[in-house]
Amino acid sequence: MNNQFPHDEIKPFVSDKAKKQQVEEMFDSIAGRYDLMNRLFSAGVDMKWRKKTIALLKKLRPKTVLDMATGTADMAILTCRLLEPEKVIGLDLSTEMLGLGRKKIEKEGLANKIELLKGDGEAINFPDNSFDAVTVAFGVRNFENLENGLREMLRVLKPGGKLVVLEFSKPNWGFRNIYNLYMGIVAPEVARWFRQNKEAYRYLNRSSNAFPDRRDFTAILDRVGFSNTECKPLSFGICCIYSGRKS
Repeated sequence: MNNQFPHDEIKPFVSDKAKKQQVEEMFDSIAGRYDLMNRLFSAGVDMKWRKKTIALLKKLRPKTVLDMATGTADMAILTCRLLEPEKVIGLDLSTEMLGLGRKKIEKEGLANKIELLKGDGEAINFPDNSFDAVTVAFGVRNFENLENGLREMLRVLKPGGKLVVLEFSKPNWGFRNIYNLYMGIVAPEVARWFRQNKEAYRYLNRSSNAFPDRRDFTAILDRVGFSNTECKPLSFGICCIYSGRKS
């Protein structure tokens, strides 16, 4: 049985369309300046978070890696650089984001190592036991059904394989008010100045606040079948790295 969580019901726009379709349309609409906004909002720290997440896979030495919600392929490119796997598959709903990702991959000279595909993370079009590792950066909160997505990731992992998830969480108490002010008011206005969709950035803040983080998320990983689950908070708890194994 799949549980529904509050963040599953939070959608980018007021519309009768399913969350999955709205998320696809939202990322298509903000793709052009998505990387710039990420670097601006995080002061470049998001790349350090990504590197720390990928570093958790170093001992595993994965040959095949699936990067879920790959977007413009930042995680896929860093995975190639840091782990040197044989193949990285990046999967995403947004055609526009994937198009930008492919340009970055060509520029980096990694077209023979990374393949980007349009696809649904809740119905991954690969056989069971296909990948040594699965990565997700800032993507699990966008699933229409979180447990469906996690079960699919577990399914395509090889036995002994590892999942690493980087996701926003609720910051530590001493930092929370400042962070909420910034993400709730300042960030959407900055997005507007850059002619980005202000509602999209408000959605990202709302979905982050509603997301079951820390122990709640590791409990979900345990429930869907992952083992050795862990949570590592970063930068005053702004985000966390979660990990789990396929037994």
